[in-house]
Amino acid sequence: MKNLTNKYTVGAIASIPFFLLTGIFMIWPALTIVFKTFITEEGLRFDSIGRAITGTYQDSFWLSIQLSFVSAVIGGIAGLYLALLVGRLKPTSRIRILTQSWSAVASQMGGVPLAFAFLSLLGTQGLLTRILNDLGLNIMDAGFSLSSFWGWVVVYCYFQIPLMFLIVSPAMSAMKPAWLEGATSLGASTAVYWRRIGFPILSPVLLTGLLLLFVNSFSAYATVYALSSGAGQLVPLQIRFILQGNVITGQADLGYALVTVSMALLLVAMVSITLLQRKFARWADK
Repeated sequence: MKNLTNKYTVGAIASIPFFLLTGIFMIWPALTIVFKTFITEEGLRFDSIGRAITGTYQDSFWLSIQLSFVSAVIGGIAGLYLALLVGRLKPTSRIRILTQSWSAVASQMGGVPLAFAFLSLLGTQGLLTRILNDLGLNIMDAGFSLSSFWGWVVVYCYFQIPLMFLIVSPAMSAMKPAWLEGATSLGASTAVYWRRIGFPILSPVLLTGLLLLFVNSFSAYATVYALSSGAGQLVPLQIRFILQGNVITGQADLGYALVTVSMALLLVAMVSITLLQRKFARWADK
């Protein structure tokens, strides 16, 4: 009993730096923003949240949600398909190793470097754009632009696909070969196995991956800002515009309100992710 007590004591002491850093860099800033949303120089106000979810800002939230949803679904499906293909290869396969290495790098790439890379590739004078023009295909005339909604989706998918691949691959590796063998011995085809056994078992981690992709896309800022030259109407850009002072004096609480609503949406997503991860853990233990 004494050893057990000492073990928990050591664990509690060792976790102090973690909780300290979490409190300083996450909890305290979040509480400060919520406080500034409702407490202004004029006193207690509750109309900031109402303004943050109406009018132009409502459109911004809707656009951000649409972009996050579309890029998450496309990136999730493509990432899952990539994981299925790579999962068939041997662990020592060069293609598998290269795919895993690329995914680890690409999933963390973003910001101005990623925007510059795509402008060099698919911009007005981009390499691929010029090649397609020489072949008689003008993507600009067809309506494609990196500063448009679908242009953002294309760029976001660059880091969404590898991120989904990294999320799904470990779960697929944990799938027991005996499940497929048992289903096959009972007369089920591979398609039936995945439809009735594989995907239902993987559904928690798949939904978790989609939610993570949604959060990842919703919070992205620098990439779309560089692509749109600041003209985008996404929520992160609206927050920057307001908090930099590009509004009527005394309206800073509106910017904090936008952050508060965004945090609430992301909190719901993160709680959902935690619940789904727990469900998947129960499946993995069986």
